[in-house]
Amino acid sequence: MSAKFKVVGWLALGVVAGALTTMQLQANARSNLSPLPLEELQQLAAVFAMIKSDYVEPVDEKKLINDAIAGMVAGLDPHSQFFDKKNFKEFREGTTGKFVGVGIEIGMEDGLVKIVSPIEGSPAFRAGLKSGDLISKIDDSLVRGLGIDQAVKRMRGELGSKVQLTIYRKSENRSFPITIVREEIHNRSVRGKIIEPGYAWLRVSQFQDSTVDDFAKKLEELYKQEPHLKGLVLDLRNDPGGLLEASVAISSAFLTKDLVVVSTNGQIADSKASFKANPDDYLRRGGSDPLRNLPAALKKVPMIVLVNEGSASASEIVAGALQDHKRALVMGAQTFGKGSVQTVRQLSPETALKITTARYYTPSGRSIQATGILPDILLDETAEGNVFAALRTREADLEKHLNNGKEEIKDEAREKAREEAREKLEAEYAKKNEPPKPLPEFGSAEDFQLMQALNQLKGLPVMVSKTAIERKAEAKTDE
Repeated sequence: MSAKFKVVGWLALGVVAGALTTMQLQANARSNLSPLPLEELQQLAAVFAMIKSDYVEPVDEKKLINDAIAGMVAGLDPHSQFFDKKNFKEFREGTTGKFVGVGIEIGMEDGLVKIVSPIEGSPAFRAGLKSGDLISKIDDSLVRGLGIDQAVKRMRGELGSKVQLTIYRKSENRSFPITIVREEIHNRSVRGKIIEPGYAWLRVSQFQDSTVDDFAKKLEELYKQEPHLKGLVLDLRNDPGGLLEASVAISSAFLTKDLVVVSTNGQIADSKASFKANPDDYLRRGGSDPLRNLPAALKKVPMIVLVNEGSASASEIVAGALQDHKRALVMGAQTFGKGSVQTVRQLSPETALKITTARYYTPSGRSIQATGILPDILLDETAEGNVFAALRTREADLEKHLNNGKEEIKDEAREKAREEAREKLEAEYAKKNEPPKPLPEFGSAEDFQLMQALNQLKGLPVMVSKTAIERKAEAKTDE
């Protein structure tokens, strides 16, 4: 693999935006379909027959049909997708936050998998794995050279199966093997802590089925530790989104009841809706409200919302709602710009269609599709400036992305800046024969943007970006 593709592939890991999804699984399509285009369908059948009879080798019929469906859906936009059996299983794992594995949160360091944190109660936690441990081998596969997605796939597997990890522990300067039995893991999408007396940090990394419950529990824990909270940083950086209802719930925790959080609009009646800060709008299956016991002070505590180019979809809903209602100050970098809603419709017990059904709008009526949320205060990634910002992919960079109600043209200046930044990083990579140093872990003492957010809450000077500017989805004008 060339240095070019190594750098771009490595950077792409944290910036792919998740779908803002409504999970009303439907087995049947709408009954009021327009007449079918018979001539085109006959062509499709003819092509199918030709491939079956004339192709160089036999082709599996089911695979051929699935590929045809997948191709048809892929031509719509970057977020519509046909789920075959394997992909549908992975999608459901992603939205439920449950998967079968060893139970670690990971990153990459020096080409190895770094354990950021073992998930409490998981097999990895019980086996004594520690934050900072490096994984050099997974079974017989060397980790160096693997992407993080490939490493994750090797560590996941069937319930009750075993995986052997070779661990290098820096603090003890030794390597050792450890065998772990895979279990069902509850993925933790909410973390938080008291940064210093009076100030808390709360991170939401994804909007899943369990996120709202985990969010409420973590806030209750923080208020027990610090009953007189003076300020809160809600960290949504690199949060790719997830479930619409979860974003409405988390926005509602900080907003006055019945304020509009987000509205949606599309072709079908169900897509024309307004969601408010009300349990009726975020409790999908009934039951008790997980936010009911949160302290009343939460509605007024001074807040900063941290976002970046990897904040997409549901995280943009939260940032946009709190910004429009002037409930929080948004700081960081302009967000991804994914302002569309996908609905999952089940086609069979093992397949489904995820299709874009609506655009969403912030309370003031802004469509952020292909533009994103512009922070009130723009920040660089580090005190020295931005390392990867120009390289990060955003919605407007994706082929076939929906426009935001205007006819867009390519931002040539942004494309040029990204190409120059990529070439600079590749030159550094080639010179040192190692990838650029990763950014500090979110929530750590070295987290520059978090420290600026804390300064803002305390009324101290903030190092505002001197170079970041708004990136617009430009429109052609009539001449």
